[in-house]
This record gives sequence, C-alpha cells and structure tokens, in this order.
Amino acid sequence: MIRFILNRLLMALPTIALVAVTVFALIRLIPGDPAALMLGDMAQPDQVAAMRIELGLDKSMIQQFVIWTGNVLQGDFGRSIVNGEAVLPLVASRFMVSAEIVVIAVLLASVIAVPAGVIAAWRQNSLTDLALVGTATVLLSIPTFWLGLLLLLFFGLKLGWLPVLGYVSVGDNIAGGMLYLVLPIMTLVIHEMGVLIRMARASTLEVLRLDYITHARAKGLSESAVLWRHAFKNAFGPTWTVIGLILGNLLGGIAVIETVFTIPGLGRLMVDSIFARDYPVIQGCLLFVALSYVLVNLVVDLLYPFFDPRVVAE
Repeated sequence: MIRFILNRLLMALPTIALVAVTVFALIRLIPGDPAALMLGDMAQPDQVAAMRIELGLDKSMIQQFVIWTGNVLQGDFGRSIVNGEAVLPLVASRFMVSAEIVVIAVLLASVIAVPAGVIAAWRQNSLTDLALVGTATVLLSIPTFWLGLLLLLFFGLKLGWLPVLGYVSVGDNIAGGMLYLVLPIMTLVIHEMGVLIRMARASTLEVLRLDYITHARAKGLSESAVLWRHAFKNAFGPTWTVIGLILGNLLGGIAVIETVFTIPGLGRLMVDSIFARDYPVIQGCLLFVALSYVLVNLVVDLLYPFFDPRVVAE
C-alpha cells in the first residue's frame, strides 16, 4: 500500500511541473503588453519601459519562469493589474465559492445517479432500465447553460421561489446563501446524473457477469444481497474514477454556470480577467484550476484501492 501511494505521489510531480510550464507559456502567448495595459493608453514609452523592468518583463523567458516559479512556491502569485489586489487571496476566495457549488452538486448527483445505474443494470432490458437509460441520454444531451436558463426562468421568474440574480455568501447567511446556490447546483446535478447513471450501469453489468456473482446466487443469497453486498463494491471502482474526473472538470469549467447565475466564483473571475487582460490573475486562475484537477485525481487514485484492492496487488 505504501509503495502504491509513493508511486502515485511521484507520478504527480512531473504532471505539476508540466502544468506550471504550460500555464506560464500560455500566458506569454497572449497578445498585448501587460506593462502598457497597466499604465493605460496615455503612458509614455519610458514609463512603459520602467514598468517592464519592475515586472521583470525585460528578462529572458527562462529567467522570468525561474523568478515566477520561486515566487509561486513562496505563495506570491503577483498582483492584479486592474485593482492591485494580491492574486492568491483573490483566487482562493473565488475558488471556495466554486468549490461549494461543485462539491455539493457532485455529491448529490452521485447519491442519486449511482444507485439508479445499479438498479438499471440489475433490471437490464426491462422498462425500468430503458427509462433510466433514456433519461440519462436526454440529460447528457442538454447544454448546461440552456438548462440553467430554463430553471432560472421557471423557478425564478415564473414561480418566484428562488432568487434570479445576485449572491450571498453562505458564511454570512447560511439560509440566504443556500437559496442563491440552489439553481446552479440543481443545473449541475441534473446534467452530471446522465454521465454517472450510464457509467454505474455499465460497470455493474460487467461485474454481474463474473463467476463469483453466479456462485453467490448459487449459495441461495437474495438478489438484493448479491447486488449490494457483492456486486456494488467492485462495480463502484470505475464509477469512482469518473466522479473524480467530473469533480476536476467542473472546478475548472464552471464559468458558464457562474456567468448565467452571476455567481462570483473562480470561473467568473477568469472570464472577467480575460476581458480585462489581467495577466497575473489569469495566470493564477489557470494554475489554481490545473493544480486542483491534478490533486483531485491524485486523491481519487489514492482512494481507489479501497474500492478495488486488486489495484495494489498489481
């Protein structure tokens, strides 16, 4: 087990290094001069040159990367060009808003969809199976922004049950804050349920065809005992991997939902920073998203042996 954990940790280090290089290179490929943007259109050439020296933009790319990496390792992601605010606290605060939505949505989708997928596999080719698979296919086909707008129109404007615009921090007001999160969470839950139902069904069908399931049935165990006590644990391994991938993807790709519902999360911050050409914030957001994706998948890998002990043995 220890060897397995060490191998996964060592495999994550090159990935993180590659992520840092990629983020740094992508930002440098964006057209425009950060120094000129920071000083405005009326800046004189000597002022721009002085600002480039202050920002370290006069150095070679390798020197810039070494300096930037050293600063990042010390927790210094730079300062926003727009408002001068430190990037790391800004990105971290916005990330927590996105994480609230994503984590709750993935948990709810998993609790609903995984048992539904298992039941669909257990009742293969029945009306229940066809209904669940058909529902999952429909949910997968609906774009999240369109689904969000429909929920906003129905529950917000027509029924008036939930707020349409704005945001209240859950830390400041738990009840009021959750009201603003219901619709974005519901949108993500409905969409991701389609993926999880299909994955849970496919993995459960594969396990139900194995010999030990036939042996368990031959011993006279009830179908519910065979399904939940013997099949579910082994079938959940591949689904757990998909849950991790969904969690990582949503942490980095929630910008559309946050834009639709005006949620001040990390995705919204990234979109606003791109329009404002706020390079330090864009760089910080990209690095934060990439690192969170790597860390989420690392945790998924480390927990996988609890669902499938054969992984450690291999």
